[in-house]
Amino acid sequence: MAWFNLVSAIAGGIGLIFGDGIGMPSAWLEGSVFSSYLWPGIILGVIVGGSQALALLASYGHRKWALDFQIAAGLIMMIWIFVEIAIILVWSPLQGIYFATGLVQTVLAVLLLGAGPRPFMTGISPAATRTHSGIPDESTR
Repeated sequence: MAWFNLVSAIAGGIGLIFGDGIGMPSAWLEGSVFSSYLWPGIILGVIVGGSQALALLASYGHRKWALDFQIAAGLIMMIWIFVEIAIILVWSPLQGIYFATGLVQTVLAVLLLGAGPRPFMTGISPAATRTHSGIPDESTR
């Protein structure tokens, strides 16, 4: 997922900067802080793409915070799409795809961190599910 998001963010950033907004009308930027697609392209390539690159580097380097970076990169992708729609007030199926990739990336990393559904764990007694937090402690397993 991170590879797809990285390549897409870099290609999109280059397209926005050098491809005259990739065919998007400049009228979509009216009323925003942007007068051209230059800064959105830089933000997309550097911030969105850079976060994906850091997540990949951390993952390939087997860093203990790799999943944290994957979560951050997925959230940054979703925020980018949300802000983009808020600024241009236009929706495209591509935005839905990229929002979904950020969501999937975030959810998978959260699940890999162990935030899975606890009620489905095997070997938990009914008394253990009535603890204060709802999560059984080690002594009741």
